[in-house]
Amino acid sequence: MPSTMPDSARRMPRALVAVFACAAGLSVANVYYAQPLLDALASDFGISQGAAGGVMTATQLGCALALLFLVPLGDQWERRRLMLVQWGVLTVSLLAVSVSTSAVALLAGMALVGMLGTAMTQGLIAYASSAAGEHERGRVVGATQGGVVVGLLLARVMSGAIADIAGWRGVYLASALAMLGLGVVLWRALPHQAARGARQRYAALLRSMFGLLREERTLQIRGTLALLMFMAFSIFWSALVLPLSAAPFHFSHATVGAFGLVGAAGALAAARAGRWADRGWAQRTTGVSLVLLTLSWLPLAGLHASLVWLVVGVLLLDLAGQAIHVTNQSLIFAARSDAPSRLVGAYMLFYATGSGVGAVAATATYAAHGWLGVCLLGAGVSAIALVFWGATLRAMPSTSAGLRA
Repeated sequence: MPSTMPDSARRMPRALVAVFACAAGLSVANVYYAQPLLDALASDFGISQGAAGGVMTATQLGCALALLFLVPLGDQWERRRLMLVQWGVLTVSLLAVSVSTSAVALLAGMALVGMLGTAMTQGLIAYASSAAGEHERGRVVGATQGGVVVGLLLARVMSGAIADIAGWRGVYLASALAMLGLGVVLWRALPHQAARGARQRYAALLRSMFGLLREERTLQIRGTLALLMFMAFSIFWSALVLPLSAAPFHFSHATVGAFGLVGAAGALAAARAGRWADRGWAQRTTGVSLVLLTLSWLPLAGLHASLVWLVVGVLLLDLAGQAIHVTNQSLIFAARSDAPSRLVGAYMLFYATGSGVGAVAATATYAAHGWLGVCLLGAGVSAIALVFWGATLRAMPSTSAGLRA
């Protein structure tokens, strides 16, 4: 007998929310496994230390290609089928990396891993959003984004631990086996869900993503906030290794990477921002988060006085940044429920731009003005985001979610 429960009262089962979160976490982890392995990869393939970063460049190139050419397919294909196809290609790509014997094969495999890992991660976020009811979209998106945060944070830790036991090839073989297990779960758990948008040619589909960038004010405003927020994030994380690896700390790269785990509590707590967006508190959440983001640079500037200040600053930075990110996604998905995949692809282009600009600005600023200069730059970018948010409050479409005072 069909359910008589109204749509507004139905809730996505917790088990399915957990599947989306875990699958997104495992998918995004593949993109970051290589970061602590660059020395080993350079040694095995005869790549110079200076050129070893090309491995991550290839992976990030794959990420960008996914946002432009693969993620939008979620608005045309049946979503379950698309996820399973991408899962299959990603698993094969991981196996190819684990057995690669030349630098060319390695870079090609890494590009495919970056492409498919990103496509699955962003596709699962869009999938979760479209499968959720309007009354719970923020909660579901927040939980799925929480899985992404955990996967990203743990990727570097797990990669180093497995490499110590089984070498770098063991990392990618273990990931391929984990993805095989994930495939069984996805096959059994993911709901069938036809695309909601009108069928169109692939070229027209890609053009329509840029049409969304041109036409959707919510995407423009929240995307700009994302660009500034991720720029501030990148300024901090790109520069952090520089003072911590120098005197008086002389920390190893593994120790520096462990500071990423410090922010896990704050980032996971920020998953609740989606629930606040569901209640109409998105703008209030954004304003408070931007104030915290700006203030976080004050304890971060006290790095050389005490590492306790660094811990406090990282917690505030991750809490604020992830709260803004989850709220942004809740609002842009609510703006156009027929195009979640294209929306998330377009939105993440802002992320990629902000991250890239922040990384370049961070190292140049540290070289010229040291850690205090980096903190002033980060605080300035954060303050600009706060001012921009206040200036665009009235410009947000009245139909957007979360505009209650």
